[in-house]
Amino acid sequence: MTLSCSLVVELKNVLKRYHEIIAVDHVNLSIKAGEIFGLLGPNGSGKSTTLKMLLGLVKPESGSVNVLGIDVQEDPVAVKRLVGYVPESSRLYEFLTGIEYLDFIGDIYGMQTKEKKVRIGEYLKAFELEGREGDMISSYSEGMKQKIVLISAFLHKPKLLILDEPLSGLDPRSARIVKDFLHELKAQEVTTILSTHVLEIAQALCDRIGIMYHGKILALGTMEELRQMAMLPDSGLEDIFLKLTGTNDVRAIVEELLK
Repeated sequence: MTLSCSLVVELKNVLKRYHEIIAVDHVNLSIKAGEIFGLLGPNGSGKSTTLKMLLGLVKPESGSVNVLGIDVQEDPVAVKRLVGYVPESSRLYEFLTGIEYLDFIGDIYGMQTKEKKVRIGEYLKAFELEGREGDMISSYSEGMKQKIVLISAFLHKPKLLILDEPLSGLDPRSARIVKDFLHELKAQEVTTILSTHVLEIAQALCDRIGIMYHGKILALGTMEELRQMAMLPDSGLEDIFLKLTGTNDVRAIVEELLK
């Protein structure tokens, strides 16, 4: 099955509940090939649940989820083979060394031995992990662990990247490499879905942005379109986000705390 108009992601009327709580409330969303799409929202807005539904890690109550032409509910394993995923809270096999873990990930994706070895070497060098690949992951700093997670997501050349706070813990050099790399992948029609609370990153990287609030897509569009929705023509994403979500009473809260 092929999605129309080069759509890589298509959610139709998707609903997800956790007992009495509606986490995702009849969401409709389409993302095109080669887009860097930002999915933003306050804590508990439904972002992570939405991302997990794209991977088949969480099943919706109703609606349909299609990723790269595949119905996720029908074949979640096929989707996982084609997607690179960085979760917000990563769990690594810390009893393995860095190279053992990456070798294991390459095998899971069915990579050829030669290609796997070359690509692992390139990423270790790029992220300045050469010389530490033989150390146990348990000895790594949080930033080093995040680099291993990112390499795991990039290693098999996926057509879709789902990145939840991907720059967490990274040093400025590594963060810049990731940001520039995502821009270069656009030319190869690799699609990225980025979720982050660092709004400056989303503003700089994303072609379009969706703001979730209480399980719904509250606003969707380019930066210019979001400025028009918020009636803030010269503002950055932070001011737009706070106004659209009705959380722009920050100054009053700060003043109250100072009393």
